Amino acid sequence: MTNNNIHETAKVHSTAIVHETAIIGANVEIGPYTIIGARVEIGEDCWIAPHVVMNGPTKMGKGNKVFQFASVGEDCQDLKYNGEETFLEIGDNNVFRESCTIHRGTAQDNGTTKIGNNNLLMAYVHVAHDCILGDNIILSNNATLAGHTKLANNVIIGGLSALHQFTRVGEYAMIGGCSAVNKDIPPYFMASGNYVQAQGINSVGLKRRGFSSAAIMEIKRAYKALCRDGNSLEDAKNIIAAKVKETPELKVLHDFLNEESRGIVR
Repeated sequence: MTNNNIHETAKVHSTAIVHETAIIGANVEIGPYTIIGARVEIGEDCWIAPHVVMNGPTKMGKGNKVFQFASVGEDCQDLKYNGEETFLEIGDNNVFRESCTIHRGTAQDNGTTKIGNNNLLMAYVHVAHDCILGDNIILSNNATLAGHTKLANNVIIGGLSALHQFTRVGEYAMIGGCSAVNKDIPPYFMASGNYVQAQGINSVGLKRRGFSSAAIMEIKRAYKALCRDGNSLEDAKNIIAAKVKETPELKVLHDFLNEESRGIVR
């Protein structure tokens, strides 16, 4: 039976199984023995390798690549999950390497796991229920995000690192390999260890992203106020707030600190 939801330019291998409610966009390629379940939408120019399983409700944007043995859009592992309708939303131009596992959300949160654009999730990465990922993120092999984790844009997480549920990681932060993250990581920070500790700022990453030397110096001073000068958190917040007008790059740090929930690494 012809599936009218598969675009005429899509290439679906004869051994692949595509549910009649799935929507397959233009120029999508689906490899052998892959299973595309009910209510999965795959945008144009995506490449889905052999032996992938995608379940829905899942909506994937354009230009994504999903490598073999990945499981995308599966029910979550939260014991409170009782079959409620929950969702996975994926943006454009992401790469999911071998054996990644991406779960849909839960009714106890907003019901949706979200992944932005231009992210690289290396082999065996796990993204649990209700996680929110921004853009231009790199998760190295075996990085594990527990439920409700939030990663801002341009975050890098080293291999074999694990993040506690409800953890937040700010923009341009970098977490070293084999780290156990049980507190929030502010923007621009470098952190590593078990349990994780602040190690400085991601100055090399900031240079690569076009931050000026003056802005990087002010970010270093903000880090020093937070982590090295013996200030209370409230005093450090005030010091940083006073600098935001002349150094706009500090605003994202200032805002992050004022939304702190689990405590921050300092």
